[in-house]
Amino acid sequence: MATAVRTALGMGTAALATLMLASTSAWAATSAGHPAHRPSASPSPSATPSAPSARPSASPSPSPSPSASPSPATPSGPRIRTYAYGSHARQIMDVWWHTDGPRRPIVFVIHGGWWSGGDKKYMTSISRSYSQLGYTVVNLDYRLSGDAAWPAQRTDVIAAVSAVRRHAAMFNADPGRYVLLGFSAGGHLATAVGAYGDGRPGLRGVVGISPPVSPLSAFEDGSAFGTKEQQKLRKAAIKLAGGCAPAKCPRVWSSMEVPFHASAGDPPMLTVHSSEEFVPPYQSEMLKESLESVGVRMTVKTMAGTQHSSPLYREPGVAESVQSWITARLGHVVPPAAVPPGR
Repeated sequence: MATAVRTALGMGTAALATLMLASTSAWAATSAGHPAHRPSASPSPSATPSAPSARPSASPSPSPSPSASPSPATPSGPRIRTYAYGSHARQIMDVWWHTDGPRRPIVFVIHGGWWSGGDKKYMTSISRSYSQLGYTVVNLDYRLSGDAAWPAQRTDVIAAVSAVRRHAAMFNADPGRYVLLGFSAGGHLATAVGAYGDGRPGLRGVVGISPPVSPLSAFEDGSAFGTKEQQKLRKAAIKLAGGCAPAKCPRVWSSMEVPFHASAGDPPMLTVHSSEEFVPPYQSEMLKESLESVGVRMTVKTMAGTQHSSPLYREPGVAESVQSWITARLGHVVPPAAVPPGR
């Protein structure tokens, strides 16, 4: 199937859609992606600090509201608190921000885990690295496929972004300058948000590390002839779609398929893959073709080997190239005060 997909890629995204989804109605995107607004009090910077591992209270709260205490931050380091952006236990985010200097651009970090697992705690060191560069950083959790089917995950990312932008002054952040950085399944969510609608206000760029931007390709590659990882990804994509295969739920799978939703208002994108990993680079090449057909620039970087997601990010030169790309999108950042080395 990989050969067929590559052939279709040369014919354009429309050919890929015809190849994978027999029904023309598959092109209709599902409705959703706008966070539900629930009444709640606005957050207060003087509220009790929160720990990255804490869970929010049961009361609904689409606005960030502190929940419990973090490890204490020294006056010269960033503030780190956990906020709820919704009522579900996984609708929480750790916000790292600097109180000194002008308002800072924002980096949203989205973890992977087959859409069915993972946790923001695994992104702590990466969040710290961008905080040390001077950015406001939001490391977020979202509902997993066992909690809710697609598009709940995209909806959650949009809700977290909206909550932070509404309260940007509280975090000394610039709501008009932010990027999304996603890993594996989180990379799919980041690119899906980037391609949702005709651009998102303030979104300057999207980065995906090993992102499965084409769940339809993952479904086909994970047949009985695929590797164990490809077969696992196929099952994970079916679970994300609510347990429904493409032939039975073409509209859902079309909504999940990022290359189908490119538009001229989308932000520039960067993706990184290993040449032999189970989420192959050709998935991103499909998205690149779609974006460039509407005038949006995308870079696909391929590294030798089989590393996937965070291990790929730790390969020599990868993190540095991603950081440089993000800096180019967000502009100059005032260096923060000294950040304690153990944070």
